[in-house]
Amino acid sequence: MGEVFVSEVLGTATLLLFGCGVVANAILPKTKGFGGGGGGAWLLINFGWGLGVFAGVFVAFKSGAHLNPAVTVGLWANGADFFPGNPDMGLAAVPANVGNAMIYFAAQMLGAFIGAVLAWAAYKMHFDQEADPGVKLGVFSTGPELRGYGWNLVTEVIGTFALVFVVIAFGSTPSGLGPLAVALLVVGIGASLGGPTGYAINPARDLGPRIAHAVLPIPGKGSSDWAYAWVPVVGPLLGGLLAGLAAILFI
Repeated sequence: MGEVFVSEVLGTATLLLFGCGVVANAILPKTKGFGGGGGGAWLLINFGWGLGVFAGVFVAFKSGAHLNPAVTVGLWANGADFFPGNPDMGLAAVPANVGNAMIYFAAQMLGAFIGAVLAWAAYKMHFDQEADPGVKLGVFSTGPELRGYGWNLVTEVIGTFALVFVVIAFGSTPSGLGPLAVALLVVGIGASLGGPTGYAINPARDLGPRIAHAVLPIPGKGSSDWAYAWVPVVGPLLGGLLAGLAAILFI
């Protein structure tokens, strides 16, 4: 399980480095990608997160590359092992239980925090520029365009359900696409369902970087918006749980 922990930390850190990095490139002042051409910036961000998933899955292959507590919860609810193992590589199966789930959750949170800090370090001089505090927070965490906690929660549940349900389907369907399929799925969810809330679809992806935003010395950063922080945690966990249960019936 120590190897699983390290694998999830590294994979989730890779995901967040790419993800927070592409948002920083698109919205922080004086970057090469600043502005990104209106709607083109949103597609750039979608593809950046998708490629972050693609890279993170390869990095975290020794743990099954969950990178997301909602995926861990979905597999648990589905009755699957957290990782089926790979005898050819000497990797044992990881059964789904409370202790192992806590190890995955802790690793994902730590990795998300580390990835966000690395993205901040890469763009440190741009964070030092004058900008709206909401822009600086937006590099780290999600926020709704129209705030209504109930409907924001519904959006996150639906988006995460789509992610976890299809990921479980990938595991039951012959395919040579591997991590690329999950990366394209994330791009598709962002393009289709990401508009209302910024599609956290991952509690660690939002909470780890939000903590980083709170503790990092960023000039003029403003609030970390803790009033909203529960939505991108609870919504994805509910979506993952429902997807795991639904997959038992339909996949």
